[in-house]
Amino acid sequence: MEMGLAANKTFGIGANHFCEYLLVAQPDTDVYEKVMIEKKYFYEQYRERLAIKTKPHITVANFLAKEEMEPTLIRWMHRIISTQKSFKVTLCNYSGFPPHTVYLRVQEPEPFQQLAKELKPLNEYIRSNDCPAIKLISKPHLSIARKLPEAIYEKAMMDYSQRCFLEYFDVNDLVLLRRQSMFDKCVEVNKFGLRPV
Repeated sequence: MEMGLAANKTFGIGANHFCEYLLVAQPDTDVYEKVMIEKKYFYEQYRERLAIKTKPHITVANFLAKEEMEPTLIRWMHRIISTQKSFKVTLCNYSGFPPHTVYLRVQEPEPFQQLAKELKPLNEYIRSNDCPAIKLISKPHLSIARKLPEAIYEKAMMDYSQRCFLEYFDVNDLVLLRRQSMFDKCVEVNKFGLRPV
């Protein structure tokens, strides 16, 4: 999974260590498989392993927190997320974050931006426990490949500016993932259902 806050913090077990958390929307099985085909194509063209190692998802928030904070975080997130309505996501074509990430564009970012806005009160709780500020999504996207060398990024963007992609899926829940160290796989901590439309 794509995570990025851990570079300057200590991971592990204990009072002064943090876990990294990621709150994500995952595509349904059909769209997931189509995105994985795109990620495999990227790997075959550019031999960047991270493209096939990361699972398709759209990040809503990521943050570092102490594991003992987890029950409170889950309660707060459940309270906030359960009041938000389910919504449809349209993935339409490709774009990039120079000089390192190629991604699928989210056509209507407003539901993600609204979720991020509603999650802002979590930041006060996280910061009051001596943890870094929560990172809330401002430009929702689904990464195809990230952490690319600049030359690969530029070559890939020439290719992907000619490629088309259009898929839809419903977001009915969000998933909270956690990892203990930057070398660990993410594990699912909780699933939060959104309110049916």
